[in-house]
Amino acid sequence: MEEYPEIESFVECSAKSLKNISEMFYYAQKAVLHPIAPIYIADKQDLTEGCKIALTRIFRVCDLDNDGFLNDEELNEFQKRCFDLPLRKKAMEEVKEIIRRHITGGVSHNNCITLKGFLYLHCLFVQRGRSHTTWTVLRKFGYNDHLDLSKDYRFPQVKVPRGSSTELSHRGAEFFKRLFNKYDKDKDGALSEVELAEMFKICPRVWGTNIQNIVPTNAKEWITQQGFLCFWTLTTVSDLQKTFEYLAYFGYPINECENQLSAIQVTREKKLDLLKKQSTRNVYQCHVIGTKGVGKSTVCRRLIDHTFERIKKDTSGIPQKTINMVTVYGQEKYLIMKDIEVGNVMDPLEPSDLKCDVVCLVYDTVNPKSFEYVARIYLKYFDDGKIPVLFVCNKSDLIPEIRQDYLVTPSAFCDAHNLAPPHRHTCTDVGTKEIYHKLATMAAFPHLTELSLLSSDSILWKAGLGIAFVAAIGLVVSKLMKHESILNTIFYSFSFEDLDTADFSFINT
Repeated sequence: MEEYPEIESFVECSAKSLKNISEMFYYAQKAVLHPIAPIYIADKQDLTEGCKIALTRIFRVCDLDNDGFLNDEELNEFQKRCFDLPLRKKAMEEVKEIIRRHITGGVSHNNCITLKGFLYLHCLFVQRGRSHTTWTVLRKFGYNDHLDLSKDYRFPQVKVPRGSSTELSHRGAEFFKRLFNKYDKDKDGALSEVELAEMFKICPRVWGTNIQNIVPTNAKEWITQQGFLCFWTLTTVSDLQKTFEYLAYFGYPINECENQLSAIQVTREKKLDLLKKQSTRNVYQCHVIGTKGVGKSTVCRRLIDHTFERIKKDTSGIPQKTINMVTVYGQEKYLIMKDIEVGNVMDPLEPSDLKCDVVCLVYDTVNPKSFEYVARIYLKYFDDGKIPVLFVCNKSDLIPEIRQDYLVTPSAFCDAHNLAPPHRHTCTDVGTKEIYHKLATMAAFPHLTELSLLSSDSILWKAGLGIAFVAAIGLVVSKLMKHESILNTIFYSFSFEDLDTADFSFINT
C-alpha cells in the first residue's frame, strides 16, 4: 500500500475459515461506489481540486441568504436535502466544535460555518473512512464519478406535443425570484455587474453583453427583477434544455421524487385553444414582418421602453427578439416580439416564421411600396384566419401620409378581410403601450381578431351587453328562488361553458 497509493484498503481474509469475507466485499463495494481517488489526495492529505470546486458550488447553493456562511437553518436544510433527516441541535454544535478544534476560521464569530470549515469537514470525513458521506452529498447535487454534473441531472426527459409550448410554472418563477433577491445584496431591484459575477461563480454566464437590448433594464442598464424573469421566460420558450441546465446549476430542489419538470409547464395544443376560443398560455410570441427600413426593430425595442433616441444611437447591433410583461384584462402575460429578417421581398417565409401566436405586419407611412409587401404576405400565409394579424402603420407622426402603391388603400384592404383598421404607431411617443396590449389581447383571444376586439367603442358595447346579460340572469334567478324545483331544473340544463369567455373578461376588467 505504501508503494501503490491508489490502493484504498487492505484486508486479510480466508475463504476456508470465512475470516473477513464480509469485510472484503464491503470494502470492494465501497471502492467502486465511493472511490477516494477522485475526491482525495493521500500524499497531500487534502481534497482534490475538482472536489473543492464541486463542494464550493454546493456551499453557495445552500447559502440561501448569500452572506458567505451556513447558519443553523441553512445547515439543517442541507442535512435534510442530502440525508432526509434534520440535524439535531446537539449534533450541530458538536460538528462546529470539531471544526474549531482543528482549524482556525472554520466557524465565524456569529457561530456559522464558513466555506473553509465546510471543506475541512468533508476532508475529515474521507480521512476517517467515511468517503460515502461526501459522495452522498456530491450525488445529491448531481455529480457523477468524474465530478461533473451528470446529463440526467441537468436534462430531464420531457415530451412537448406538437403545437404546445413550454413556460415557467409558478414554482419555477418563484425560484428565479428568490434567486434574484438572493444576489441583489443592495436591494435596489437590479443586479449590478458585481452581483452578476457573484451569481455566475457557480456556473457559466448564460447571457452576453447585449442583454439590455432584449429585456427590461434600469437606467444603468442593469437587469431588473422583471427583466430577469423575462429572460428565463424567453429561454424556457426558445431553449428549454438551457433552462433545465441552469435550474440544476442554481440548485433547484432535485431529488428522487422531483426534478426540474416541476419548474415548467407544457401548454395545451394550440388547436385546442382555437377550439375553446381562448388561450390558456401566459407567454405569447409575436412575429414582426415588413420590408427593410419600416421600423420593425424599433417597434420591438419600444416594448422594453427604449427611447427612439437611444435606438438611433445604438451601434452594437439589434437582436431579433425582445420580451416584456403586458397586461391583458388585469392578468400579467409575457409578449415576445421577434423581428423577422427579410432579405429579398420575393423570398418566401420560412416555416419557423409562421409559428407564432400573433402577427404584426408593419408598413411605412412614407414608403409607398411598403404596404404591398405585407399585403402579399397576408394573402399568401395568413388569410386563413388561423393566426391573428394586426397591420401597423409605422412613422405615423410624419404627416401627410403618402398614398400606397397598391390596388386598394390599407383601410379598405383591412375592411375587405374583416380585420381591424391599421394601427397608427409612432416610435417617438414615450410610454405608449397600446400596440402591445392589442397584440397580446389578440393572441389571448384568437377568435376575436375582427374590428370588435380592438375598437374601444365595441369593447364598451360588449361589456355593457355582458353586464346586462348577467343582470338579466340575476333577475330571473331571484324570481325563481321561491320555486326550488324549477330553479334546480334551470341550473341542471344551463352550462356556463356555452358562454363566450371573452364576454366575462370585460366584466372582470
